[in-house]
Amino acid sequence: MFFPISDDNPSSSTPYITYFLIGACCFVFALQYLSQMNPLIFYNYGFIPNDFFSDYSSLTIYTSMFLHGGIFHIAGNMLYLWIFGDNVEDCLGRFRFIVFYLLCGTIAALCQGFVDPTSNVPMVGASGAIAGILGAYLMLFPKANVKCLVFIIIIIQMIRIPAFLVLGFWIILQFFSIPGSIGSEGGTAYFAHIGGFLAGMILIPFFKKKNVKLFHEQNSSSWQVFERGSKEFNFNRKDDVVIDFIKRSEEEINKRKH
Repeated sequence: MFFPISDDNPSSSTPYITYFLIGACCFVFALQYLSQMNPLIFYNYGFIPNDFFSDYSSLTIYTSMFLHGGIFHIAGNMLYLWIFGDNVEDCLGRFRFIVFYLLCGTIAALCQGFVDPTSNVPMVGASGAIAGILGAYLMLFPKANVKCLVFIIIIIQMIRIPAFLVLGFWIILQFFSIPGSIGSEGGTAYFAHIGGFLAGMILIPFFKKKNVKLFHEQNSSSWQVFERGSKEFNFNRKDDVVIDFIKRSEEEINKRKH
């Protein structure tokens, strides 16, 4: 099992839209948290297929992208948006990026809605839109390396893994998870993930800048294993492992972004 924390693929411009989306989602989640995750928020602003297909003028297909069901839900989504969003925004430009993001999120929601148009279960989260970002990244930078924490029983190691393997594993996992989600009330919207991912792959050639090519070459060597004492991966036995990891990961990501 591996867990991505950053990529070796610096962008040439400041990803203001990516920052804005992350900030907006975190701000909305803070309001949700202060409301003690009031269920009315999900029913008023979440995407409910039955309501949407009865009234196509509903804007919940967009408001739902800024709501999240819990801390792990938003943390996972924002991590993936932080890692992969800057490079996609760089290749599209800010205006096209926000349109691309919302369009992928819309297609993702519709894919989930078409599975059961009569469902009254609210769907929330930026997962579908971010899946579109992942699909676009796969088409643009399949050979870029992603720094991942690899867990083997209780052994933790940091390794550079090609993006096409990281993202390929992610989308395959979505397909394998579908059988267990069919017929369940609530849970993860796997069809939205798949729909958003495929939308991103298909739409990116039409949204990218003319001078941007697909399938960029890699910037660093794959499968590099970072030593425990290295600058990139250095755990102190006297420190709390989780706190130390988070701190060092943030420092590494901030250096790469700037």
